[in-house]
Amino acid sequence: METNTNANQNQHENKPSVVLVVIVIVLAIATIVLGYKYYQESRQLVQTTEEKSILEDVKSDLEKQLRNMIVEYDSLKTNNDSVNNLLAQEQEKITRLLRMQATDAEKIRKYQSELETLRKVMRNYIVQIDSLNTRNRLLTEENIQVRQQLTSVEEQNIALASEKELLTTQVQLASVLSAKNIVIEPQRRNDRSTNKIRNLEQIKVCFTVRENAIAEPGPKQINMRIIRPDELILPSDGGETFEFNGEQVVYSAQRELDYQNSDIDICIFWTKNTDLIAGNYTVILYAEGYEIGSASFSLN
Repeated sequence: METNTNANQNQHENKPSVVLVVIVIVLAIATIVLGYKYYQESRQLVQTTEEKSILEDVKSDLEKQLRNMIVEYDSLKTNNDSVNNLLAQEQEKITRLLRMQATDAEKIRKYQSELETLRKVMRNYIVQIDSLNTRNRLLTEENIQVRQQLTSVEEQNIALASEKELLTTQVQLASVLSAKNIVIEPQRRNDRSTNKIRNLEQIKVCFTVRENAIAEPGPKQINMRIIRPDELILPSDGGETFEFNGEQVVYSAQRELDYQNSDIDICIFWTKNTDLIAGNYTVILYAEGYEIGSASFSLN
């Protein structure tokens, strides 16, 4: 009896110890589980924070590259309005892309993809613009060469025109008639010579029109002007005029001759119709708008 009583007493004393051990074991397992879960969550949190930081850095770098591309597009603008419009459209695409809020890896990848596409487009534009610049440079050089050639041709034409004008002038001058052996004889009524004003009735001027192979043959009008010592022109009976140096001038007498490119002798007479004064007189001969000879004489 006493032995059974002791056994029961020992059993009652061991039960709390077993329960306590079980509780400790459960608590230990729970602690381990909770610790592991906390470790996993902490690790995941750290990883997420690191990923966000990396994504932000990547995004910041991509945005910087996009802004640089806008500046690069500005530097590509040319005088070609069509090209400039295309460049402006690409810049607008970049601006829209910069406004996109990329916060996760998928959007960042899209960011990168768009950036690469824009880079390819830019490289294509650079090639096209380089080609246009090369063509423009070649066209400019060609235009300069053409202008130089035109300038050279114009200068040659001017030189040829000047030479032609000079030759024409020389031919004209060479074709001008000239008078030689001019003899002036103041005469009285009986055709005898005199230098006395009171006896003078007419002035006879004889000369030879020189041979000139260049001059055009045919009728030639010879005009004579006799200039008094006081510069007054002795007029013809009718006071007629002829054109000289673009003006109408009075002549003293005129005569027509048939010129055939060889020496021809001719005399022209002025009949006294106005008062004369003592002094030196000058006779000037004209033909076809040119002065062809002159001589002087005196009256007293």
